[in-house]
Amino acid sequence: MIDGPLFVLVILGVLGTGLTAGVFVAFSTFVMRALADLPPAQGVAAMQAVNVAAVRPAFMLLLLGSAVLSAVITVVTFVLWPDEGTAELLVGGALFLAGSFGLTAVANVPRNETLARLQPGGAEAAAYWPVYVREWTRWNHVRALASTGAAVSYLLALI
Repeated sequence: MIDGPLFVLVILGVLGTGLTAGVFVAFSTFVMRALADLPPAQGVAAMQAVNVAAVRPAFMLLLLGSAVLSAVITVVTFVLWPDEGTAELLVGGALFLAGSFGLTAVANVPRNETLARLQPGGAEAAAYWPVYVREWTRWNHVRALASTGAAVSYLLALI
């Protein structure tokens, strides 16, 4: 059984990745649907405001903190190679680092940056909005699944 400092790290990993999954699931299941139902100018303006709010300390601490925890858990697992939970810890780290944090950087953030450059009431924004919603949400589903998978993997390592 995992114990000591690694136990504490894994508990924090479960909490961080699970909370991150919750944020992503909320966006995938109702926030993006609600924004998509707005007229494009309103949807674009609302999402631009959400994207500004997201880079404030609370969410950034959750996302970056979970990424750092996942990296530390992965490195510690390689160094200690515990008798139990090794595969689950490595899978959890890979899922969060690649499937959640990595996708955020390569799939969602670039779309957010493109959206930020558009005028909400402009023709370019109106044309881009349905594409943005579809693509951003598709990648967000993957992030939600990866974050959930990471939390479950970390939890399984503990039992």
